[in-house]
Amino acid sequence: MSDKVPTPEDELAGTEQPFVTHLIELRDRLLRALAAIGVVAIVLAIWPGPGPLYDILAAPLVAHLPKGATLIATSVISPFMVPLKILLMSAFLIALPVVLYQLWAFVAPGLYSHEKRLVLPLVVSSTLLFFLGVAFCYFFVFGQVFAFIQSFAPKSITAAPDIEAYLSFVLTMFLAFGLSFEVPVAVVVLARMGVVSVQKLKDFRGYFVILAFVVAAIVTPPDVVSQLALAIPMCLLYELGIRAASIFIRHTQAPAEENGTAGS
Repeated sequence: MSDKVPTPEDELAGTEQPFVTHLIELRDRLLRALAAIGVVAIVLAIWPGPGPLYDILAAPLVAHLPKGATLIATSVISPFMVPLKILLMSAFLIALPVVLYQLWAFVAPGLYSHEKRLVLPLVVSSTLLFFLGVAFCYFFVFGQVFAFIQSFAPKSITAAPDIEAYLSFVLTMFLAFGLSFEVPVAVVVLARMGVVSVQKLKDFRGYFVILAFVVAAIVTPPDVVSQLALAIPMCLLYELGIRAASIFIRHTQAPAEENGTAGS
């Protein structure tokens, strides 16, 4: 019988291959996600093209500009770079389900069945809610905000917004509304992890209303329309999150938790 003391290298023997395998799988998943974004970007570049994509994004603003007014470019390369950024952003959003699926496929084998019941609905619902927030911002909020702003513009001023400034404004608003629509997901996660109870979430309603209006005042333009358009859905979605948390907790319990509940 050998008395040889195992060295650190000996103790790590056999663990190298699984780690490398995981890295290879992660690389493959990332490449597939990037390939999906690339394919969508190529398709969008062919049709409708970067220029028309920007026209679609700028349509809510252009519709409320004075007759004959257009957006302007104050930088030499802006007419090229801004539509290209819009193209890449659109490609990422369209390919986002594929990107999230690759992420899910990578982590799913290491999860228990009750954890899969927890993670998969959250991934799907958070994606749908983010898209819903962006769509709500584009189809409803932009029109109301631009109409409200133009109604205050003096007749002696001809509005000609810069395309880069408009892109920055749009991205900020999309991000604000997309993340604000994630309120139900955040509420469910906090309740499921035991950070707060459903009852405490109900008791926090009044404070959340104040918090929603404070957040809306910070991240939106200084007009009443956009602030109400952000704060009111946040309050409604908070209520939805409370109701969803009660259902979600019951259907995503671990076997030990279920046995403990049954025995009590």
